[in-house]
Amino acid sequence: MRLQILAFLMLVLSGMPFGLQGQKTALLIIDVQEFYFPGGRMQLENPEVAGMNAGLLLDLFRGNEYPVYHVRHNFEPGGNIHPYVKPLPGESVFSKDQINAFADPDLLKVLQKDSIERLVICGMQTHMCVEAAVRAAHDLGFTCVLASDACATRALQFEEHIIPAASVHYSTLNTLQGSYARVATTEAIIRELSETDP
Repeated sequence: MRLQILAFLMLVLSGMPFGLQGQKTALLIIDVQEFYFPGGRMQLENPEVAGMNAGLLLDLFRGNEYPVYHVRHNFEPGGNIHPYVKPLPGESVFSKDQINAFADPDLLKVLQKDSIERLVICGMQTHMCVEAAVRAAHDLGFTCVLASDACATRALQFEEHIIPAASVHYSTLNTLQGSYARVATTEAIIRELSETDP
């Protein structure tokens, strides 16, 4: 285990690629919906930045005709997918009632049918539906890359303790890093995918 951690740290520190070559890659966008944005019932911290970065990833995947899958949570009002990442006709959209998008077998069936091996994942909320999707996808055998700045979350309270949104976000990324996913910025993911053939 120590050798695996050391190898991962050496990879990051050396500036080498994030290992996005050689597998069929798809973009999985989790719950970027209007109720998380200003005026919505569950507004997050800085959802615009995360939404715009998710949109940049979406533009890249569409421009290169790589597969894209949208997930939305059945919650109203404000349940529409945000215009930053609005699905185009023909793009797969999965609606869910659970936190984990893979709790419904339909998503997994489609990914397997399309021979997807690696998922670039982004969305909302970092510590809930995004984290659940990353952990489940990893355990189902997918290679996962999590776009750190294309996710957003909110502050939490546990008893009398207030946990700032940034702490919730970064602690979740730290938990997933290495064990469940490679965590990288939108810019780093775009740069590498632009230089390789997923």
